This record gives sequence, C-alpha cells and structure tokens, in this order.
Amino acid sequence: MKVITYWYSGTRHVGLLSPDGSTVTPFALGEREREVGALALIEMMATNLPLPAFAGSPLPLASVRLDAPLPRPRRNIFCVGKNYREHAREFAHSGFDTSVTKPGDDIPRYPIIFSKVPESVIAPDAAIRIPAGVSEAIDYEAELTIVIGRGGYGIPAASAMEHVWGYTIINDVTARDWQQRHRQWLMGKSFDTFCPMGPCLVTADELNGTDTGVRCWVNDELRQDARTSDLIFDIPTLIETISAGITLYPGDLIATGTSVGVGVGFNPPKYLKSGDRVRIEIDGIGVLENPVA
Repeated sequence: MKVITYWYSGTRHVGLLSPDGSTVTPFALGEREREVGALALIEMMATNLPLPAFAGSPLPLASVRLDAPLPRPRRNIFCVGKNYREHAREFAHSGFDTSVTKPGDDIPRYPIIFSKVPESVIAPDAAIRIPAGVSEAIDYEAELTIVIGRGGYGIPAASAMEHVWGYTIINDVTARDWQQRHRQWLMGKSFDTFCPMGPCLVTADELNGTDTGVRCWVNDELRQDARTSDLIFDIPTLIETISAGITLYPGDLIATGTSVGVGVGFNPPKYLKSGDRVRIEIDGIGVLENPVA
C-alpha cells in the first residue's frame, strides 16, 4: 500500500492512496496520531494492531496538499555516504571529501554513517532555501530511504529485510562548503529545509528496494540515473551495521546514499540556485519535486 500525509481543510491527515494515485482515503486517527503523520500507522503495525478504519469517502488527490510522510521523524535520520562506486570516486576527486586520507580511500571499506536532524524535513513542493550569506554551495542528492517497521538491536543481515516496513524518497540536500569545513557532516546536511521527503511511503511488499531505479533532474537536465542494485553496501548490510550498537525503532529512516551526478561532481560545480526545481523519481514510489528559493 501507499500512504500519504496531507493537509485538508486546515487539518493534517494520514490516508491510503488509491492504486491509480488519483484519490486518498483518510484513516480514523486522533489528533496526536495525525500530528506524527504515517508514524502512527507504522507503530500500530509494529505491535500487530489492526489498521484503523477509514474516516470518510475518498478525496481527489488534487484537492489536498501533500506533507512529508513523516513530518517530524522521532529522531535524526540515518544517512549513508559514498554508497555508489561512481559517486564515491566523483566525491573523492571533488576536493570536498574529508574521509579521503590516502590513495584507495575513495571506496569505503565500511559504511559511512552520518545523520540529518528531524527539523530539516520539508514536504513535497516546499522550497529548499539557500541560506543567503551562509553558503552558496548547495547540492542535491537523490536517495531511496528505508522505513523501519519492526525495531531491534543486533539485527543480522540474513533477517534484516523482515524489519523493513517500506520506503520513501529523500533529497539529502547538502552545503558542500560546510561539509568540508566542519569535517563531520551533520552541519552541512542539516540546515533548515535540507531534507525534502515524499511523496508517500510504500510498503515493502509493493517495492523491491534492492533493485529499483533512482533518477534526479535539475530543471530539465537529467543529472542522476542509477539502480539500487549498484549500492556498495546493500540494505541488509546497512541495517546490520547500524543496529549492531544502536537500537532501531519503528519509523526510523535510513537514507541509502546517492549516485554519481551530484552538482559538486561537475567542473565547474553545478550548485543549486534560486529558481531551480529539483525532481527526483524512484520507480515504485513516485516523484518528489521541490523548488529552490
């Protein structure tokens, strides 16, 4: 199933998207549950509770305003750096990669894990804001993102997919100069509006996240075009790595990394500028599009 979080008549709702994507049917959720978006459904399913009943008739999708599926994740979003080989080489030669200290460091031996703060999340069609006077080196990164359903600690790779509720899209927007300056990537990844998310959550039974297409356009130029089968560290490995020392909870997010074609990889770099529009499409999920302001 596909689940969206949306606004209608001034109220946030969570609903089931129709198979053809033309309508949404709201779930009967309380005010607190609606405030956390689709997280309420994920937590119910994690404890084997039945899904709530519907709270009305289907609405035309065109009559609602999409929100991020998880408007404020329960905690920082786990992210993976340099997880496609060509992007790892692209980034290593950009001059901005502080993880490279010697030849051969371009392809990591172990997953590089960092995070983005929950407050960086924005909805589809909301503006990515360039912070004037702070950074002009703003980049895009199209990423398939795992949604954890059943939590756990010390999850082995062999059973990791049993903990995947589904998937969404994240644009891991980055201030490249801050990423380089501060060496740890939290600051450059976590500015306000630097985590567009959406347009929906798709359950794992409807999408093979281990082999799906990920594409990104800036305006009308196709910049990124890859498949998740090209990941250096696959989804089970990422879950095993993070959960080895950190308990995962229902609703946790793991952005799996981006492919070659980011702005910093061009000569000269093609950073985002006001008036641009970033469009990310992942097969089986849909389109996440955001203007730049």
